[in-house]
Amino acid sequence: MPNHYHFLVYLRDETLSEAMKSLSLSYTKAINKRFNRSGVLFQGRFQSIHILQTDYLLNLSRYIHLNPVKAELVQQPEEWEFSSYLEYAGLRGGTLGKTEYIKMQIESELAYQQFLTDHNLPDSAGFKRLLLDD
Repeated sequence: MPNHYHFLVYLRDETLSEAMKSLSLSYTKAINKRFNRSGVLFQGRFQSIHILQTDYLLNLSRYIHLNPVKAELVQQPEEWEFSSYLEYAGLRGGTLGKTEYIKMQIESELAYQQFLTDHNLPDSAGFKRLLLDD
């Protein structure tokens, strides 16, 4: 997205804060050097949510992959070049880690594509609390 990004990661331990700090610092340095600029790129600290239920995980995946469509940056999720959607849909053999858990819940890559054709996310208060940028 032009002004934010989403990561959906499985953590083995509690080191997310340090990893995000390192990622943000490295990325900022690279962009500043490339474009001969200085200063911060991102405002504020990152936000995270702990997902405990599989249905929330699946709908959060759908939300992330449909985010550029919802923002009217593209017509279809596969058009957004900065997305992992193509790996999840089986349309690109990328270097992503494990996408199997989410795909296994939906049964197949074709089913994941079908899953995203439904743009309606749950309207529950529980799910809306997971959406930090809405």
